[in-house]
Amino acid sequence: MRIVAISALALALAGCGTVSPLTPPEGSAMPEAPYGAAATPSAEELLRREALAAPERSVELRRRSEERQDDPFDLPPE
Repeated sequence: MRIVAISALALALAGCGTVSPLTPPEGSAMPEAPYGAAATPSAEELLRREALAAPERSVELRRRSEERQDDPFDLPPE
């Protein structure tokens, strides 16, 4: 019973954190604008991933096992 109570307390404390916008630490500034950019990007813009950084799966997964084709490069070690 004690383990359950401790676990519940730990979960309650873990869920009560606050979320604030990202800011640079005190005494430092945001990074300079990239070469050729007109303005310095915000923290949200720096964290945004482009489609090439996280591509979606474009192939269908196999539903059942299939016989493998012969691979001419699958040679035994010498």
